[in-house]
Amino acid sequence: MKTKAYVVSEKGAPFVLTDVILDDELRPDEVLVEMKYTGLCHTDIVVQQGHMPVGCYPAVLGHEGCGIVRKLGSGVSGTSALAVGDAVLLSFHCCGECTACIKGSTGSCPRMGEINFVKTARERDQLKDGTVSSPSSPISLPDGTRVHGQFFGQSSLAAFAVVTSRCVVRLGDDNDQDIRGQGQTLTPISPISPVSPIGPEDLRALAPLACGYLTGAGTVINVLQPRASDTVAILGMGAVGLTALLATRLAGVKDIVVVDVLDSKLALAKELGASHMINGRTISGSLDESIKAIFPGGVDKIVDTTGVVAVMEASVRALAHGGTLALVGVPPPATQLRIDAQDFLFSCKTVVGVIEAQADPKKLIPKLYRLYKEGKFPIDRLSKCYPATALQEAIQDLHSGKVVKPILSWDDIDRATI
Repeated sequence: MKTKAYVVSEKGAPFVLTDVILDDELRPDEVLVEMKYTGLCHTDIVVQQGHMPVGCYPAVLGHEGCGIVRKLGSGVSGTSALAVGDAVLLSFHCCGECTACIKGSTGSCPRMGEINFVKTARERDQLKDGTVSSPSSPISLPDGTRVHGQFFGQSSLAAFAVVTSRCVVRLGDDNDQDIRGQGQTLTPISPISPVSPIGPEDLRALAPLACGYLTGAGTVINVLQPRASDTVAILGMGAVGLTALLATRLAGVKDIVVVDVLDSKLALAKELGASHMINGRTISGSLDESIKAIFPGGVDKIVDTTGVVAVMEASVRALAHGGTLALVGVPPPATQLRIDAQDFLFSCKTVVGVIEAQADPKKLIPKLYRLYKEGKFPIDRLSKCYPATALQEAIQDLHSGKVVKPILSWDDIDRATI
């Protein structure tokens, strides 16, 4: 079938909205999704610029898809809760076989980079079962050139996508009574209440739950697990940092310092529950000194979403005795951290790297959706919706800080017929 997608022709080339051809025949574990909205993530831009790997070029990126199921592969139809017409979110892909995946911590899958960036879902499965019965990507150009697809299992910067069922999350049918970390039970932060299956009209704000919002909130819920009496610092008030803030407030924490270089984002953070704000551009000393001026003993939990080496090093120094720093932002390759090893030892500090909140999206996303529907997770305040044709405007607004999270709407794109 013929549809539209943003194609990156080579490393550093721009996103170009163009015609592509999707394979008509689905593999047994695949799903055809009509995209309604796609969240724009920094990761897509970093890959487009060539600073993170992708299997090959040309490529279709996008990994925060939200849409409607239009067709199911033979292995999905009748064997899962998915049905044609379901509204779904598209999250990340994982191997499903390693220790982390088996225990439900799929974000910690050791093959995350290979599976989501380098190989399509089809390539991964062909390596597993030895079959070469179908092309390695379901996308091609009209002239027959194969396009790298199923980025994060989906490639959702497109009006339609052939995705692996492993990345598909159906909303509205979760019955768990608390928010759970992987293998751990937290104090419930949301009373149980019925949430009806999601419809197309509800989708607009939800696409970033698939990655950015999941990462921010989930890092707090699954990894840091702050107590109400803890002090918390969150560095970087983008989509990940602000959703980490929302989750920290839901955990009952009142002493929260946030850091950014834009006063507009700090003002929004204050409205969402931050108790103290620091503008990293206007401080006179080091960041850790500024944090300790507010909390002299340091802070118990820190989330770094910046990936900036100086900020990460200051974060270690800003930790209280026994404190934990979660590194979420992606630093440049080969970045090294300088740590005072003796202070680190005697202060019993912990630094942990966190990918995708160490979460299982099929469990965490429905819980975050429930919180949103109850008015306790106001992610609609973080995003702005753009027509899919306005991708460059969305990127410019993201870089300037005019918007926290751009979301593309595919409603005005000429769509293929099935």
